Amino acid sequence: MIILTERLQTIADCINQGEKVADVGTDHGYLPLYLFEKGIDKILKKVGEECTEVIIAAKGGDKEETVFEIADLIYHITVMMIEQGITIDEVTAELAKRHIVDHKVKQEKMQ
Repeated sequence: MIILTERLQTIADCINQGEKVADVGTDHGYLPLYLFEKGIDKILKKVGEECTEVIIAAKGGDKEETVFEIADLIYHITVMMIEQGITIDEVTAELAKRHIVDHKVKQEKMQ
């Protein structure tokens, strides 16, 4: 989890600094800048499109394509998080709370 968090933070830092991450250019120029300029509705539309593409790839059983689409989804979710002022640390803290809650519930059920 720490390695994933660090990589997501690196991607978020690059997006914040206006740097290219891999090949994310578009006909409109640098993708995150384009999305930020268009606003939250455009960003959410991209997140929705990427969600759909993940589902289609997974349903098709193509692991390589599914991984590719998950990466796109994570990237666009990161753009959305930046737009909304949500940090990686806030998300990982929420995941940690859920793990603690799930663990406690499982322990109570076992008793």
